[in-house]
Amino acid sequence: MEIQVVTELLLSKPTLRYRIARRIRNAYRYDTAFWRFAIAGPWGAGMFAFGLLALGMPTGLGSPVDLLLFLLAGTLGLYLTAHITALLLALIGLPIPRLFTGAVLFDFAASFVIFYSNEVALPAALVIAAVISLAGIAAGLLAGTLASRRLRRRHKAAAALMAALLAAIAAIWPFAASPGSGSAVPAYQGVQSAGIWEAGEADGDKARDVASSDAAASSATVPSLAELLDSPAEPGPYEVSTFTYGSGNDAWQPEYGEAVDITSGTVDASVYIKKWSVYRTAYWGFNQRALPLNGRVWMPVAAEEQDNTNLGNSAADSQTRYPLVLIVHGNHLMEDFSDDGYAYLGELLASRGFIVVSVDENFLNYSVWTGIPDNDMKVRAWILLKHLQQIGVFADEPGNPLYHKIDFTRIGLAGHSRGGQAVAMAADYKDWFADDAELISSLEDVQIQAVAAIAPTDKKVDGKYTQLKDVSYLTLQGARDGDVSDFDGDRQYMRTSFSPGTNRFKASLYIGDANHSQFNSSWGGRDVSYPKGILLSRNGMLSPSEQRSIAKVYLSAFFEETLHGTATGSNASGPASATTTDSGPSRYLPLLQDYRTGLAWLPDTVYYNRFESSTFTAWARYDEDFNRLSLPGGGKASGSNLTWKEEEAKNRQNGTKPSRGIVLERKSSSNAPSAYTLSWEQGAPLPTGGPPKELAFSLTDRSFELEDEQTPDAALASGSVKVEVELTDGNDTSVRLPLKRFMEIEPLPVTSFTIHPWLERHLSGGKYKHPTEAVYQTYRLDLADFAAANPSFDPNTGIQRLTFYLNGGAAKLMLDDIGVY
Repeated sequence: MEIQVVTELLLSKPTLRYRIARRIRNAYRYDTAFWRFAIAGPWGAGMFAFGLLALGMPTGLGSPVDLLLFLLAGTLGLYLTAHITALLLALIGLPIPRLFTGAVLFDFAASFVIFYSNEVALPAALVIAAVISLAGIAAGLLAGTLASRRLRRRHKAAAALMAALLAAIAAIWPFAASPGSGSAVPAYQGVQSAGIWEAGEADGDKARDVASSDAAASSATVPSLAELLDSPAEPGPYEVSTFTYGSGNDAWQPEYGEAVDITSGTVDASVYIKKWSVYRTAYWGFNQRALPLNGRVWMPVAAEEQDNTNLGNSAADSQTRYPLVLIVHGNHLMEDFSDDGYAYLGELLASRGFIVVSVDENFLNYSVWTGIPDNDMKVRAWILLKHLQQIGVFADEPGNPLYHKIDFTRIGLAGHSRGGQAVAMAADYKDWFADDAELISSLEDVQIQAVAAIAPTDKKVDGKYTQLKDVSYLTLQGARDGDVSDFDGDRQYMRTSFSPGTNRFKASLYIGDANHSQFNSSWGGRDVSYPKGILLSRNGMLSPSEQRSIAKVYLSAFFEETLHGTATGSNASGPASATTTDSGPSRYLPLLQDYRTGLAWLPDTVYYNRFESSTFTAWARYDEDFNRLSLPGGGKASGSNLTWKEEEAKNRQNGTKPSRGIVLERKSSSNAPSAYTLSWEQGAPLPTGGPPKELAFSLTDRSFELEDEQTPDAALASGSVKVEVELTDGNDTSVRLPLKRFMEIEPLPVTSFTIHPWLERHLSGGKYKHPTEAVYQTYRLDLADFAAANPSFDPNTGIQRLTFYLNGGAAKLMLDDIGVY
């Protein structure tokens, strides 16, 4: 019997542990040489995002060190993420280049977190992250192709050159300078507020060059100051000396540390600041109990003073005393110092006979690493007053450069951003620091005559706002301001008032193509820090030099009028007052009253200005009550063929301003003229000096609010309404003239803040979604022109009636501050 043995081979299934180990060993099997070279693309894209983050999170060690640290951190993060992703994909078993995939996923996640944490909305952050990731993929494929041996050298060279060019553009783009006013892309892309253009003007006149040419045409009837005077932005006759004073212990700024010229004291702000981080102390070397008084000084040196340098104190005593102007910066990244950014103003004003100090308050600014001290707004104003105290000490010290050089009855303050609010608070120090008897007593002989605010904030502090009284005020604001996007300076303008006979004034200038940061030469060109700042558009913006030239013209003219001219209200006697050569009263006042008189000194953009002096006699301000029918002085108001009501003025974000006006809304279906009339049976209030000479009022066009589904761009209001003004004298003689005869009405700019319209609603909580702010323009109508039109019209008999007529299409206008000079 034969026995057959059958052997059966049983293959056991590999264990899970074995299978996992095998997959891990083969994790990089699909990452061929091509894909390993291709990782350079995602790495570059990711480091672009990390580079932006480094610029927005300075450590104080300098940009090169910051970039190096952040790029190293990003590279380490990409390395770990790529390898972890490769292992995970290997376990899943996906047959794709795993390291490359991990690098792309790192780009997407890191970019999303970087932008989303910088107030970029979720949808926008996702889109931006996807764009950066796709750019990395494209660059990676190019890198892999260049590394391939199959590609000919000349093709590689061409591809490499193109890649280098694209990389250079990407690297330079965040720091690109403004194309200036010659840009082919206008700052605003439509006439959103054209409801009061004259009928018959072209509906397509929407670009800045057309608006500017209209301004030039209307200025032909306005005398140009350039024909009579040198520009206030031109240097004056004085040599300029500069030095610094400070604690002598500043480790970051040698001009206030070991290289300081004059040592100053420190001040204790612990009464106001309760939260001061350990990091802030470690960085600066001091806390809120020992804040330094650091300042950069520019001062005029007259020829006789140079000759008397070594003649002793008797010669010094006889030297001229100059007005003092303090300039203070606003909130910026603490580690990126701000106070040297106003040297262009300091040098100019000093050459024209002012002593100028740029005040260092960098230690109060925001830091990504430590936030911002509490109550910083009030302390900014308090520090300014402490500087006035310190300068007073210097002025009494023989041998000090400031010894007997300052006229403390002529003090001006200028501030930018939060500094613009701080200078208003400092001017009103008796209210803000009423409990500080020592401070108030020490400033008894100090007279703050003038306050200038560049793009100021207007935040409520201690539950209240500053109310300026009998102090001249100037504010500048850019329509392209991506930081303080509302015209907050207009709010302080409205809260500035004068007593009769004080010889003060207030003025404002709204600038079509100016932004926030370029008023400070150290802040760069973008209004918000990186990485979000890269999303703001600079197309059509004024160049930095152009924008700062506006500040030079207006601040110089303002301080010439308030501190050198007669518009100061000062009756103080003492040492001789310093004035520039051939300076005189009211030389530059016409510029502050009407920007058209200085267009020859200003860059090409659109402007809007307001002006009011203490000699203004108000007929209607609309703030006294909520009754639209009544007017001060026994007057009455009426309207026909329109909707009219009193409302509070609004800013860009539709927040209210501290002033009311009358809103006139005309329907497009009406063929009859619309009219709004103010009348007085006994005659309108008269100026104290005699019969009225000029009619003045503020007007803004809110026709863009008439948008609907059929006309989303407010086309129904474009060039369709004609405005006329009629005055009736005490003899019941009426004269009606077109408003255009006195001043063309510029369309309000429709601002595009970001590089794409979709982003307007997805940055900073929708801060940029409102393209237009209804800013006022002051109109001044010479009554002599009415008399010339009808010799029977006699303003000396008084004015019984004022009527505004609207003809044509639909419009929504707002009037305020109606009165006479």
